[in-house]
Amino acid sequence: MKSWEENIRKVVPYTPGEQPKRKDIIKLNTNENPYPPAPGVIDALRSMNTDGLRRYPDPAASILVHAIAEQYGLDDSQVFVGVGSDDVLAIAFLTCFNSDKPILFPDITYSFYDVWANLYRIPFERIPLNGRFEIEKEGYFRENGGIIFPNPNAPTGVLLPLAEIEAIIERNRDVVVIVDEAYVDFGGESALPLVRKYDNLLIAQTFSKSRSMAGMRIGYLMGNEKLIKYISDVKYSFNSYTMNQTALELGKAAAEDRAYFEECCSRIIETREWAKSRFRELGFSFEDSKSNFVFVTHDRVPAVEIFTALSEAGIFVRHFRSPERISNYLRVTIGTKEEMEQFFAFLENYLK
Repeated sequence: MKSWEENIRKVVPYTPGEQPKRKDIIKLNTNENPYPPAPGVIDALRSMNTDGLRRYPDPAASILVHAIAEQYGLDDSQVFVGVGSDDVLAIAFLTCFNSDKPILFPDITYSFYDVWANLYRIPFERIPLNGRFEIEKEGYFRENGGIIFPNPNAPTGVLLPLAEIEAIIERNRDVVVIVDEAYVDFGGESALPLVRKYDNLLIAQTFSKSRSMAGMRIGYLMGNEKLIKYISDVKYSFNSYTMNQTALELGKAAAEDRAYFEECCSRIIETREWAKSRFRELGFSFEDSKSNFVFVTHDRVPAVEIFTALSEAGIFVRHFRSPERISNYLRVTIGTKEEMEQFFAFLENYLK
C-alpha cells in the first residue's frame, strides 16, 4: 500500500540565526543593525490611520515602490518589493531559473540558495571560492541556467569589484544574473548602474540591514522593466497582497530619510574598522570585510570553543559547522561601539 508521503515535497530548510529570548545579552549573530530605524519611521507609525487596516493594502505597493525608485533614479516599473529579500529572491528563483542547465553560485555563500534550488527542483552547481574567500569570475564562464551571488559575499564579507561583476554578466547574456546586495551599503559598490546596460541583470537589496528594519520584512529587486514585470506576474499568481499597509508606510518613511541612513552606515563602518584592529591584536585573522560583520578565525583557539564561551557569557555570534572549510570561523556582527568594547573585553580576558 502506497504512503501519502511519496508525493510530499521534502527539503532541508534554511536554518536562521538564533533569536535568544534572554534580554541581558549582546546580540552579534544575525547581522541586524544596532541602531533604531529613522525618526520618520517612528512618526509614521504614530500617525498611522489604524482604520485603514480593515482594508486590503495596495497590491502594487505603489508608495514604497515609488520611494525606492526615486532614491535610485529608476522608473517605478523597474522596482519590485516583497516581504524581505528572502521573499523577493525566492520569487526571482521561481521566475528566472527554469532551465535544465544548472544555476551557479559560490560554494561558501548565503545558505538559502541551495534550499530554494532544491525546493523548486532547479539543478545547481557550487563554484569554489579561492583561498582568500574571493569569487573568481572565470568559474562563471561556463554554460549555465542562471547565476546568483551576494556582493559583498556572506558570510565572508569579501567584495567582488564591479568590473569583475560586469565580466560575469557580459559572458552570460543568455541567462539572468542576480547580484544579492544585502550588505552593499557598508562599503561596497552597487552594480545598479549596470542595469541600464544589461537587461538580464537583477539587483536585490533589503531594509533589514542598513535601514534598521529587519523586523518589518522589506526587500526589493531592481532591474529591466520587462524582467520586473515577469517577476510581478509570478507574484500575482499566488499572492496579490504580499506587503501589509504598515510595512508600506514605514518603508516609505525609511527610504525618504537618506541622511539618517548614511549616518548609521558611517557609524557601523567606523566601528567595523576599529574592530578589525582589535581582532588582529587578539590573534584573529580574516579577509577584508566590506559588510556589517567580520568573519574571523583565531590562530590557536578553536572557533567552537570561543563560540561556546561567548554564548555562556550572554554574547551571541554565529558559528557555521559546515562546510568544513569554514567550521573554524565565527561571523561577528558589528554592534554599537559600547557593545563591541564589551565583546572585546571578554575576549581579551578569555584568550589570556
